Amino acid sequence: MFKLKNIMTLPVVTVNEDKSVYDAMTTLRRHNITGTPVIDNNEMLVGIITEKDLLRFLYAAETKEPKVRDFMTKDVISFDIEDSMIDVTDCFIENQIRRVPIIEKNKVVGIISKKDIIDYILKMREVGEIELALQSIHSTENGHLSGQ
Repeated sequence: MFKLKNIMTLPVVTVNEDKSVYDAMTTLRRHNITGTPVIDNNEMLVGIITEKDLLRFLYAAETKEPKVRDFMTKDVISFDIEDSMIDVTDCFIENQIRRVPIIEKNKVVGIISKKDIIDYILKMREVGEIELALQSIHSTENGHLSGQ
């Protein structure tokens, strides 16, 4: 019921770490997103670049060719496709982040934002499954979210 593959956004937009900061800005604007995973040439997750990261570019020393790798956040919280929505929700509550990459076999296969989880909850309500979902949450491990 709470499988990430049912919730994540596909296809995921990524940016290569060797691209210019301007390419990353263009990608975010073109796709109307506020952040995206950064990958290396082997398509492995190496970071995440957000609007906040890109704003730091204004304060950087003169750089002729500013690269994504110079401004991205390198310590990325990600989740395996087999993890649960509850784990991701707990992560959002405990950290100041808006999105997490979803990984399968060391490759980025999706991304989940807070909005995606809220949309999923509303979808479950529309199809009449929200009560069952809430019961499931509260019965697993004393309800992860009960400690707020």
